[in-house]
Amino acid sequence: MRLLHTMIRVGDLDRSIKFYTELLGMKLLRREDFPEGKFTLAFVGYTDERDGTVIELTHNWDTPSYDLGTGFGHLAVEVADVYAACEKIKAQGGTVVREAGPMKHGTTVIAFVTDPDGYKIEFIQKK
Repeated sequence: MRLLHTMIRVGDLDRSIKFYTELLGMKLLRREDFPEGKFTLAFVGYTDERDGTVIELTHNWDTPSYDLGTGFGHLAVEVADVYAACEKIKAQGGTVVREAGPMKHGTTVIAFVTDPDGYKIEFIQKK
């Protein structure tokens, strides 16, 4: 068994694809419209779906936003330099909600950013 993907619902698919590809450096792996169901699926990731876990962005055409709830935590992305990654996000209009620095009660350097729909993404410094 292996983990295939994590699905999140997004209000504006093009805006979300832009965030994940341009700001986080992922690739748009595939996109498919389902007119009868009025939704679109887009898969983004750093590697092909055969080689790693990806994110499924689900856009229901008549739902512009979602309540994120309290059950979902965050996605985690390993980066070479957390400080530089945060500066890139800010320079391109993204939101850093926890600046880069050592984690509380530890030494691992982390930061948190949000995607256009408010989902949190943790940057973790590569060791």
